[in-house]
Amino acid sequence: MDIPRDKRHAFCQQILRYMESHPERRATAERLLHFVCETPDCFERSHAAGHITGSVWLLNPRGDKALLTLHRKLKLWVQPGGHADGDPDVLRVALREGREESGIEEICALSPEIYDIDIHTIPARPATGEPEHLHYDVRYLARAAHEHYAISDESDALGWYSADELLHLTPAADAAVLRLAALWPKSDKTQ
Repeated sequence: MDIPRDKRHAFCQQILRYMESHPERRATAERLLHFVCETPDCFERSHAAGHITGSVWLLNPRGDKALLTLHRKLKLWVQPGGHADGDPDVLRVALREGREESGIEEICALSPEIYDIDIHTIPARPATGEPEHLHYDVRYLARAAHEHYAISDESDALGWYSADELLHLTPAADAAVLRLAALWPKSDKTQ
């Protein structure tokens, strides 16, 4: 597979590094890499079959809780995130979405590297004419300077949750969120 030499090149290099350091997630990373290399408009939500999204596993200042949003459309607890809308710098997308959905401006990435990749189906919404499609979601690890959040129009609720608390959320947390919680470094590793 040829890595594009355009604005997607740096992102493809990130995916390759993730693949190297996470061999257990190789198939998912290869699927994302193939999509990016073969789909010139992969960062545009207008690509109806699927598109790139960026999200953030946002830790509180102590690193012992993560911020989740009860997504208004999906009715699931998920990490803040959203569409790339043409931006190939998916880390920038993830941080922007984290700020917009939490109301917390002081968010910083703990690493420029990909934390996790998840490819999932978004159900069709006949009322809006939106077909079923895939989100190629790329997640980054970040920390908020404080725990004071503001709920955006995209959420029914927000909250800080420990790994144990995630298991008891109602409605349930998304399965990929539970996988993120298992990856989650505890506070002594993130300070």
